[in-house]
Amino acid sequence: MSTPLDNGRLARRIRQGGTVIGSFSGLGSPAAAEVMAAAGAEWILLDLEHGGGSERLVGDTVPAVGAYGAATLVRVEQAERIRIGRVLDAGAAGVMLPRLSSAAEVEEAVRHLRYPAAGDRGVATYNRSVRWGMDRGALGRAGDEAITIVQIETLGALEEVERIAAIDGVDVLFVGPLDLSYALGTPLDLESEPFRAAVDRVLAAASSAGICAGILSPTADAARQRAEQGFRFLAVGSDSTLLAAATSDLVARLTPDSTSEVIPDNISEQGAS
Repeated sequence: MSTPLDNGRLARRIRQGGTVIGSFSGLGSPAAAEVMAAAGAEWILLDLEHGGGSERLVGDTVPAVGAYGAATLVRVEQAERIRIGRVLDAGAAGVMLPRLSSAAEVEEAVRHLRYPAAGDRGVATYNRSVRWGMDRGALGRAGDEAITIVQIETLGALEEVERIAAIDGVDVLFVGPLDLSYALGTPLDLESEPFRAAVDRVLAAASSAGICAGILSPTADAARQRAEQGFRFLAVGSDSTLLAAATSDLVARLTPDSTSEVIPDNISEQGAS
């Protein structure tokens, strides 16, 4: 049956050890997200924390992205029950949780992705996630099909990363490079020893728990290096940074004397700070 919903395909690939490639969408444009899906991205993450959109965009983005077989993920503003439930009802294949600082906070947030008795997600059938009431069986599948991505970007989360990785329902530990570098006292320096050690710790925690580790990279080459380290959830740039990079390259090629500033790779990881 044709559907814009992911129906757990991305979750299965991640849980079965696959590597998945996608990008952030922060321009507030479903069309921009659609373009990236049409170009082959496996998932597009609608950023409601730093991006220019709101929850209203989820309903337009899911079918636009799903038409190309890609999944829509959403980084919520806050890990609140109502915020998580609303984007899942609108058809999101999973949720990224920002700014959490403890295993206890993660455990509480994970409950918001699940229906009772396993969680406290509100139950309704007149929404896209259950095909507007025509697929009530989706209520029983939701706990297995939705992906939970926890950002490791605070010192608290880093100190409890092993406990967080072991929580039932956590699928991905996602390093927020810029926020984590600031938290470690090495702003924008992704080559510092503290940052490298933190990355190694996240990878080890994910591996020990048998789950996936993810990180944002500015370029394909940088993402390839992260994959060699063991990251499998590979985010490459965002709609705005990819557009800016392509345009800058075009201008530079056509105007050899251009003095356009090029942002170094190690500090251009925008979109998932």
